Parts: sequence; structure tokens; C-alpha cells
Amino acid sequence: MAALFRLVILVFLLEVMFFLLLRLYIRSLRHEKLEEIWDQRHPDMAGNNAARQEFVRKSMVGFEKSLKSRLIWLVFVIPTAAIMAIVILVNWQ
Repeated sequence: MAALFRLVILVFLLEVMFFLLLRLYIRSLRHEKLEEIWDQRHPDMAGNNAARQEFVRKSMVGFEKSLKSRLIWLVFVIPTAAIMAIVILVNWQ
């Protein structure tokens, strides 16, 4: 039972680490894309200004509600389901 508890804790910590890293990476990609969109739409106002920051901030709020952002939560679901399936198949007798 202790081994199972250690496995659960280890898997959970790894999932949290991958979740945070993946979330940071995807958010940074989207942030850069939004900055490029702003620069293309407003070439005369390119650079770091208040209007650009507000555009990126509002767009990132919308991005948090998108499917791509929500699919990151599968980092928790898929490995946990795979481990459960392996444990069940190995102990099936």
C-alpha cells in the first residue's frame, strides 16, 4: 500500500510539473502571436505601448476560455487513466 501511495504522489507531482511548463509555453506562444497581430494591424504603433498591452491582455482572457487552453488539463487525465489501466490489466486474474 505504501508503494501505491508513493506512486500516486510521484505521478501527481510530475503531472503538475508538466502541466505548469506546458501552460507557460502555450501562453507564451499565444502572447507572442498576439503581439505580432497587433504589430501587423498597427504598424505605426508597433512597440511596447499601453494600447498593445491592453489588446494582448484582453485577448489572453479570451484565450483562457478556448479549447486549446482547456486541453492542457489532459496532462492529468491521460497518464492517470493509463496507469490505472495498466494496474488493472496486470492484476486481472
